[in-house]
Amino acid sequence: MQIVNQNSDAIASSLFRVKQSIADAARACTRSSDAIRLIAVSKGHSQEAIAAAVAAGQKDFGESTTQDALPKISQLANPSIDWHFIGHLQTNKARFIPGNFSWLHSLDSLELARKLSRRAGEQSATVNILIEVNISGDAKKHGLTPEALTDFIENYLKEDFPALPLRGLMTIGPHAAPEKEIRACFAALRRLRDDCRQRFGLNDFTELSMGMSGDYIQAIQEGATMVRVGTAIFGARDYLK
Repeated sequence: MQIVNQNSDAIASSLFRVKQSIADAARACTRSSDAIRLIAVSKGHSQEAIAAAVAAGQKDFGESTTQDALPKISQLANPSIDWHFIGHLQTNKARFIPGNFSWLHSLDSLELARKLSRRAGEQSATVNILIEVNISGDAKKHGLTPEALTDFIENYLKEDFPALPLRGLMTIGPHAAPEKEIRACFAALRRLRDDCRQRFGLNDFTELSMGMSGDYIQAIQEGATMVRVGTAIFGARDYLK
């Protein structure tokens, strides 16, 4: 994947339009836009593009590979930025998350949690954790099945990872599906979150990371607290063949 550069004015304009769209969608379903955090997905985009978005008021950025993200985090060195790791994380890359990322959206195994916990302890760092759920049942997607979630959380809490507080759930909506199907998947994730929060008494288990450039409006309608939007802000990524 090739890192691409975009005009800073175009990024600022696109960011404004996305934020306005989020506000309009929230208002239409009697929600406050303040309850919805926009994660600008900067994977495949340059540090200059990120800096342009920061200058336009954006604070949360999402990356999906450590090799792409770490140079940007180091070079920008901006304490006002909250970095979110949103991609599938291999256990051998767990050491790169604590101290660099405030949020991990894709926890899917206890083995990964153990490695993150050890590194977080060494770094005296905290990482907010979202569990990835494969709500659509797509074999190409990562994440726990909905049926496995309860047992996973029960075992997670038994092992006790104080530097990795559980904050909610993440999913990727079905690709190119009818709106009714998209909304049904997002609603199912909301119900899972609510059930687990009540069952385990997790007061801070409030987040729903769902919705991307093509379906974030539907995600907001179904209760998303985080939407992950890249193309609508930065434009399309270039992929090297």
